[in-house]
Amino acid sequence: MFIDSVDVTVSSGKGGAGCVSFRREKFVPQGGPDGGDGGDGGDIIFAVDNNTDTLSRYRGHHRFKAQNGEQGGSHNKTGRSGEDLILKVPAGTQIFDADSGEMLLDLTEIGVAALLLKGGKGGLGNARFKSSTNQRPVYAQKGLPGEERAVRLELKLIADVGLVGFPNVGKSTLISVVSAARPRVADYEFTTITPSLGVVPVDEYRSFVMADIPGIISGASGGKGLGLQFLRHIERARVLLFMLDAAGRRSLDEQYDQLKTELGRYSAELSRRSFAIAFSRVDADPSGAAKRSEEFLKKQGLRPASSLPFGSDRLYEYEAIGSGDQPAFAMPISSVAGFNIAQLIFRLDKLISKVKDDESRC
Repeated sequence: MFIDSVDVTVSSGKGGAGCVSFRREKFVPQGGPDGGDGGDGGDIIFAVDNNTDTLSRYRGHHRFKAQNGEQGGSHNKTGRSGEDLILKVPAGTQIFDADSGEMLLDLTEIGVAALLLKGGKGGLGNARFKSSTNQRPVYAQKGLPGEERAVRLELKLIADVGLVGFPNVGKSTLISVVSAARPRVADYEFTTITPSLGVVPVDEYRSFVMADIPGIISGASGGKGLGLQFLRHIERARVLLFMLDAAGRRSLDEQYDQLKTELGRYSAELSRRSFAIAFSRVDADPSGAAKRSEEFLKKQGLRPASSLPFGSDRLYEYEAIGSGDQPAFAMPISSVAGFNIAQLIFRLDKLISKVKDDESRC
């Protein structure tokens, strides 16, 4: 089961108490204090694990506590420190304070481990308090208590390309064709009910990650459908690909305008992300799809790159009109027929590289 948000309470370990002890050996009169220190409590550590992609291991478990430190012993023996509790999470996990909403950790890189709560320090034994004026101390410190915090874990998938579109426009079909991902594909809406990731090979040496989320409907940013629940998973995507159904009952303008509106309502930053457009399912009605796409492009201020027919190497460039944002490119595709899929992968890779270069200059 795909779990991307859980609430848990985590507690670090308590420090062990120091020991009150005096040396008692034959032929050693007035041996003096020899009470050892208590061990430190265990820490709470979150580590990014490459072998998990959901938060399902935390489902049904609400409290996690590190081990307490042990009490010090005689003969200046320090108590054993409590074991750290390492909680493994997938890359893209954010940890928030459940009460204030403050983000405490943002774990995006594989192999990274971050300390959330420090264990309590062990108390000092009575041997630590011996002095010229106090040669027989009869007290030791108690261990310090650990910390406790209620936190919320949220997973946001990390991808280079995020697919955005209404239900049943071919997003899952596309990701299943270009990658090894196998999302559920069927001829009805809301087939996809959980996000999925796929690694898309470009050539021998390059690839990028594509994320498919459940379809967005009008009002998704206000809680309708499944969109609001999963929109967070495209927040980290460098590039968005708008999938507009060229053979569906909704017009291309209606799809595009509503998708842009929902993204803007959910996140102003997300609405400004670099994006491209793919007209999907053009094989279902080639002539009608060509006509609808041409009309849409004209309204958006896009012009054909050449006078070639609506064919495999047809891309669309544009000259910006007014202050509106524009797609990097627009392209007709058919995942089932394999039409323009190789060209789409190439253009997306090129766009991702440009965005990465822009990010490195900032």
